Amino acid sequence: MSQPILKVENVDQRFSGLHALKRVSFELIEGEILGIIGPNGAGKSTLFNAIVSLVPPVSGAIWFRDRNIVGLPTHRIAELGIAKTSQSVQVFGEMTARDNVAVAALLTAKSVSAARAAAQEELEFWGLEGHADTLAQDLPLAQRSLLELARAMMLHPQVLLVDEVMAGLNEIEVDDILDRLVRINRERGVSLMVIEHNMRALMKISSRILALDYGSVLTVGKPEEVSRHKQVIEAYLGVE
Repeated sequence: MSQPILKVENVDQRFSGLHALKRVSFELIEGEILGIIGPNGAGKSTLFNAIVSLVPPVSGAIWFRDRNIVGLPTHRIAELGIAKTSQSVQVFGEMTARDNVAVAALLTAKSVSAARAAAQEELEFWGLEGHADTLAQDLPLAQRSLLELARAMMLHPQVLLVDEVMAGLNEIEVDDILDRLVRINRERGVSLMVIEHNMRALMKISSRILALDYGSVLTVGKPEEVSRHKQVIEAYLGVE
């Protein structure tokens, strides 16, 4: 059985008296896709921000392989191998799609020309090669979402945290992104944690699903088990 690549142990987060995460503990198994569900305000994005130290937790430990990364700066966590997409798609609007990705590639490339070449290759993986010279602000939402993922992958992550990149997309666009996420998992060996409100999408690609509510873990298990869990149905689906 594969070993955990990421372990979250008793992580707490507070904001001005709000207990946003309450002793959250779980493991991400190397090579898996772990879906994250929960109603708005459940603590999903707060959890991602704690993992990459955008807002470090007030207590607890986060182990990446054999290292506790709590307290490390965000850029150091990215260098170690954890990347995160933004909850709302954020691109450099007045730069081309290629240059958006090349900026991220500069962190590891030996030259600007090498960064641009790597960016072009990554754009091809995400089906954006035909938009390489298009300003990011002129791309439709679906292509901007793909661009966000392409930029994150230029950091060569071992773990990718995907925060609602499919929000606002139609079913065909969602399925396209799902297929590409599965490909980076299977072909490039990236372990994924995916926050998504579209339960159909998560059921399709997730090895397991973690359910959060009011900052606490309700359950972690196989998609079909979680979808039948009484507390998940009450919290996530709003059933009394």
